[in-house]
Amino acid sequence: RPLVGADGKLLILAADHPGRGVISAPGDGLAMADRRMFLARIWRVLEKPCVDGVMATADILEELLLIDRLRESADRPRLLDGRLLIACMNRGGLAGAEFEMRDRFTGYAAREIERMGLDGAKMMFRLDPESPDSAATIFECAEALRDLSEREIPAFLEPLPVERRGGSYRVVKEAEALARVVSIATALTGSTRNLWLKLPFVPDFRVAAAATTCPILMLGGESRGDPRAFLSEFGEGLAAGGNVRGALVGRNVLFPGSEDPAAAAQSVGELVHGSGKLDQALKSLRKLQPEPG
Repeated sequence: RPLVGADGKLLILAADHPGRGVISAPGDGLAMADRRMFLARIWRVLEKPCVDGVMATADILEELLLIDRLRESADRPRLLDGRLLIACMNRGGLAGAEFEMRDRFTGYAAREIERMGLDGAKMMFRLDPESPDSAATIFECAEALRDLSEREIPAFLEPLPVERRGGSYRVVKEAEALARVVSIATALTGSTRNLWLKLPFVPDFRVAAAATTCPILMLGGESRGDPRAFLSEFGEGLAAGGNVRGALVGRNVLFPGSEDPAAAAQSVGELVHGSGKLDQALKSLRKLQPEPG
């Protein structure tokens, strides 16, 4: 399918967190370590037509493809048909490790993405000016972007300004810091023609959105156990500029507290592909009963 549809917007589910050792959700430190439950939540989200695709590491994408094949053999409709499959490339900066800023490319390589016929690639770098490992990761991202560009594979780059607090890294939620790292990100490698950015919401998000002409997808970050807060931020962020084109969101949809993941996905879909109005998105946020089987 084309990367974007008639409305030019995208809603992608992010499911790459376990590959970096991030397996917790509010109230459950092992939420994403239960693979069957994790896959069930992903599948529940993919039942909503407003979701354009999924971004994950190879193990998860292959498991989803296997499930789809089992559905087909049981005369049930496949859910990945017409969906984008985005490959995660660098997961080596394990959460909490001393080498967290050295985010090595331990996932898909560009040649594997091309061979599999996948639709795009996602990578990230976190900029901590006090860490030399940030520079090494930025260099590797530039090389990966060049490799993807030569193969005409769309790239989704997540550049984050971070600082170390209390022994762990936190995203700097300031428009000036985000605009600076956006400026660095879009200057990498030899072409931006297939480059998308994945950015967190910050106050005065218009400042960060104005720092680039590249298309932007909003990211959700850690689950807060209640999707209403991040829906409000998404509503404001999507109105920040014409180049803000949707969302690439994971934990806030997969683990939305007591809400159904499908309801959370539908609410984000209302913002991205629907009315774009927060009140309509909140109305969509209702508990749904799973279909039998």
